[in-house]
Amino acid sequence: MIQPFDDSYFMKKALQEAEIALEKGEIPVGAVIVVDNRIIARGHNLTETLNDVTAHAEMQAITAAANFLGGKYLQKCTLYVTLEPCQMCAGALYWSQISNIVYGARDEERGCINLNTKLHPKTIIKGGVLENEASALLKRFFIEKRNLN
Repeated sequence: MIQPFDDSYFMKKALQEAEIALEKGEIPVGAVIVVDNRIIARGHNLTETLNDVTAHAEMQAITAAANFLGGKYLQKCTLYVTLEPCQMCAGALYWSQISNIVYGARDEERGCINLNTKLHPKTIIKGGVLENEASALLKRFFIEKRNLN
């Protein structure tokens, strides 16, 4: 039997996606979707690159996972994302019926938890996985952005 990876392993993969976003000048949020201990989708913020406010990391990963699976439902899948999903992404995750959401850093202003956004009743959410690393990346981005302006 294959030993399952732990949450920090997959969150590190999401952090790698966030680094790609950072290199592109995007807010560094990354995501991966996993099923049966295998990454089936990756995404990172592309809102600036695509000039599209909906091009969040989660949305990119949801689309890629649905294409991989050949269907719109992500049951038995886990999303690992470096920042707590916003209301828009939480809504998409609700409709995808994703089984698990694991996030790194909290988003006190726009996160789905503080805003009491509904998730699918069967979705399990867990936060704080590699939170310090995810937060540090976001802080670095905003410090650098402020210094450029």
